[in-house]
Amino acid sequence: MNKIPPPDERREVLLARRNKKMALSPHAYMRGNTTQYYQWLHNQHGHALPHGPAVWICGDCHIGNIGPLADLDGKVDVQIRDFDQTVIGNPAHDLLRLALSLATIARSSNLPGVVTAQMLEHMLEGYERALETGHTTLHKPDLVKVVIRGAVKRTWETLSRERLANKHPKILQGRNFWPLSKSEKNSIRQLFETREILDLVTTLKSRDDDAKIKVLDAAYWVKGCSSLGLLRYAVLLSVGENDYCLIDMKEAVNAAAPHFQHARMPHDNSRRVIEGAHQISPALGERIIAQRFLEHGVFIRELLPQDLKLEIDQMSIEETVHMARYLAYVVGCAHARQMDDETRHRWRRELMSSRSKSPAAPAWLWESVVQLMASHEAGYLEHCHKYALQLDS
Repeated sequence: MNKIPPPDERREVLLARRNKKMALSPHAYMRGNTTQYYQWLHNQHGHALPHGPAVWICGDCHIGNIGPLADLDGKVDVQIRDFDQTVIGNPAHDLLRLALSLATIARSSNLPGVVTAQMLEHMLEGYERALETGHTTLHKPDLVKVVIRGAVKRTWETLSRERLANKHPKILQGRNFWPLSKSEKNSIRQLFETREILDLVTTLKSRDDDAKIKVLDAAYWVKGCSSLGLLRYAVLLSVGENDYCLIDMKEAVNAAAPHFQHARMPHDNSRRVIEGAHQISPALGERIIAQRFLEHGVFIRELLPQDLKLEIDQMSIEETVHMARYLAYVVGCAHARQMDDETRHRWRRELMSSRSKSPAAPAWLWESVVQLMASHEAGYLEHCHKYALQLDS
């Protein structure tokens, strides 16, 4: 549907777009249907996973939620970059979610099943490396190097060409940016007059603490898959005389990811997201704030040109194995930075003890991925069937 819907008719269009995206591939379905994974974790099969220490986890740790991020000094590194589902939970849940993501990509790439077995084996190696005391940095796969090089070269001009009108500082409305209601416009202007927003904007690029900021334009941002339908806005600001920035504002909702029962987490969802980001990915956690908007909790950050997803739909056998090891290492680093030496050693020993004497992936990981792949394949085909029937009706 190419027609831009009015604000009060967004939901139906967004759900239709979400269903279409999920029908594109098994991996797209896996990304869009997070509840199926959480339901599996809550059942008896999920209880068979190793019980790791209580740390902040991503909660939805698939490839699309990992990628290059810039810190306050402009340094770019690969980290977890999405925290809608972040909770204090079992780190094994992140590891398994990543394994499922990689396995569905391998399936979409028509790679043989033996590659998935090798991939899971190397995942554990990468994750355990991150838990070692004084570990050395793991070698980045070529695909990751290419993405990072591209991220480092990106500038504000690159970002503006993608998101803004060429001649005027205005957000390009169309497929991904939709008009706002009057109440949304007024609420955004009021929100962006607060001191908290000014502090956020001046944190980067050594901007003047007293720089005047002005809302030049704003739009509803159609972005993501499982989160389609939540409040999401792009806000274009002028900062001082000759500077601009693009703000990403997203609604925070209740986390469906399982968490430890007695974990102490902020009750406000936006503050939960901020705390998880601080603990897991400092490069992003230092750049976001929590606010209230139209009676909803939202988290807000300046979108930097270097912030990218790892968009990988096809991989070779060699790329898959290397990518699995490296991405699990990234996730392991995010978990390990929250643990003291004793906790890290104990968690690593538990993971290693779950293996047999052979280097193969442990039974809990392999059997879990097999079960999840089977249920997701069936769910994907059912989803495609229903989607096809809707198109014919």
